[in-house]
Amino acid sequence: MKTDLILIGPIGTGKSTLGELLAKKLGLAQISMDDVRFDYYQEIGYDPALAEEKRKTNGIWGVYPYWKPFEAHAVERLLADHQACVFDLGAGHSVYEDPALFARVQKALVPYPNVILLLPSPDKDESIEILNEREPFLRNTTPNINAHFIHHPSNETLAKIIIYTKNKTPEETCEEILHTITP
Repeated sequence: MKTDLILIGPIGTGKSTLGELLAKKLGLAQISMDDVRFDYYQEIGYDPALAEEKRKTNGIWGVYPYWKPFEAHAVERLLADHQACVFDLGAGHSVYEDPALFARVQKALVPYPNVILLLPSPDKDESIEILNEREPFLRNTTPNINAHFIHHPSNETLAKIIIYTKNKTPEETCEEILHTITP
């Protein structure tokens, strides 16, 4: 059993902020998928120009399906390359429409008891509202990308712990996580 912490959740939930706080409290390294993902994507043929063209043509929903195989690979590689860490995954790295890609990520996360889903509220619509306020660009994605991440079953299936952050400071949420995790 691995004692690393893995933070998952939609855009703007505070994964990176909490990852930093938890890493400091626990004396562990913090590894943010957003900082390393493209290195892993490149290993299996990611084409940044193609991704940008898809984004320019159809926005986030144009590039989203293209990213999925790269995201699954990145999760597998990130966890294989690092240990004794607090990981914060990018929002898309824990949501998969393709059952085979989802199964790969689920298998990679099995040994980790501390896969923590961060959401503002148990009320999904309220969570979407709160996150749209935090990240105004999300309001313009049609359909709303965070609504997809929140309503899709992947995050809740992968999570072993769910923490709600509404009306809590990052420090308060950090303490709640520390009292909830498996040492």
